[in-house]
Amino acid sequence: MKKILTTIAASGLVALALAPEAHAQTADRKTAIGLNVSAMQYKGNFGSDYWDFSENKYAPGITFSRYLSKGLDVQLSGNYVEFKKDAPNGAPYFGSRFATNVVNVNLGLKFKLFNDDSPIRPYLLAAPGLTYTSREGTIFRNNQTINTDEDKNHFDLFGAAGIDFRLGDAVTLFVQTGQHVPLNANIDGDPARDDNKFDDRFLQHTVGLNIALGKAKDTDGDGVPDRKDKCPDTPSGVAVDENGCPLDGDKDGVPDYQDQCPTEAGTAAMQGCPDRDNDGVADKDDDCPDEAGLPALRGCPDADGDGVADKNDKCPDTPAGTQVDGNGCPLVTDADGDGIPNDQDRCPNTPAGTKVDANGCPEVDAEVRKLEQPIRFETNSTVIKRSSYGTLDKMVQALKDHPEYSIRVVGHADSRGTDEYNQGLSERRAGSVKRYFTGKQLDPARIVTEGKGESEPAAPNTSAAGMAQNRRVDFRFEFFIPNAPQP
Repeated sequence: MKKILTTIAASGLVALALAPEAHAQTADRKTAIGLNVSAMQYKGNFGSDYWDFSENKYAPGITFSRYLSKGLDVQLSGNYVEFKKDAPNGAPYFGSRFATNVVNVNLGLKFKLFNDDSPIRPYLLAAPGLTYTSREGTIFRNNQTINTDEDKNHFDLFGAAGIDFRLGDAVTLFVQTGQHVPLNANIDGDPARDDNKFDDRFLQHTVGLNIALGKAKDTDGDGVPDRKDKCPDTPSGVAVDENGCPLDGDKDGVPDYQDQCPTEAGTAAMQGCPDRDNDGVADKDDDCPDEAGLPALRGCPDADGDGVADKNDKCPDTPAGTQVDGNGCPLVTDADGDGIPNDQDRCPNTPAGTKVDANGCPEVDAEVRKLEQPIRFETNSTVIKRSSYGTLDKMVQALKDHPEYSIRVVGHADSRGTDEYNQGLSERRAGSVKRYFTGKQLDPARIVTEGKGESEPAAPNTSAAGMAQNRRVDFRFEFFIPNAPQP
């Protein structure tokens, strides 16, 4: 028996090596095939071998099973054994013997305890079936030898209890003990019978291997079957945990594949990055991470609102609306005589007689101005639609034809989400367009971006159509002034 168990365990290891992606029989993999060997112990008129393992008769067997529910399988099994025995010494059996081939086929229900993933699962089996006996034997009685050869079929009652041991994802080792009661069977051939129908019966002690067939359904292909997958729509190639959900190393609720700061706990609004001063600018992009500031100034404050961060402002108390220089100090002259004071003139050296715009710069050609058409985006998206490429390419060509021009790219968002999030989203949309332009070999210095968040809607945010108009980027051609401070 020990040798048999060793052989079966070794077979299990081979099966695991050949089927590394398989799973034990579950709702995912419903069909299993099993091979086993049994120790059979006869009981009848020639005596009882029950629990006497020195009298074992060994029998090969096979099973086919089908998963019905987490607590129930249907199982078809078959085995063959030959019982051979000489009668015990003494009357009335002295000199009698028999050799009976027994074939059993049983179909029944397997009642399982514990859940599918348990490494140890006790069960009960109720499996009626058919027993075929083919007997050769003699009975010596009253100085006569009676030939007892006979072939016959019998209805078999079979019940058993057992335990499944999971050896791995593919193979289950099981041990089981049960009793066969083939009704009216006469295994030993003794014509002396009791009134009941189960004079002769036998125990079956079984050890074997069940191997699950098929493949578990895994819709997103992450290696975790759908039955266990708590995130069944994970994008292809994303690393997942045992529950099928994307890894989140810093435990901030933003999965690593979407987390711009995967080693630092942050917020979803900041794409997984921290924002210590809660100003809507992630610390990694914040030049003043411990002071709440403005996204346009990389997170730095601007107390007088002149567009120059306090840390660079040499005139920090400039009155509101005053045009300032790069140091934050007022410009008060009109050097080029175009009627725009230097503190408001972005082109303070425009040649005399040049027609200028409100910023004091040469006006943009009217035909070029007609190209200033907004482009729109999907909800919460910074991806440029292909349908917008034609509009953008016309602007690219205008900039190439007019090297004296720059273009201002202004991103907007609809009202869904927080003010801080929408501000960042509008800036990212403007940045996406800038990358498109610079990808067309335009000087990045000629592409000025800013974000307005949800502060300048093109239509009321009270309908889907209105919000669709507000998810946009607007454009404004301007006179290009290299190294000029931006308003």
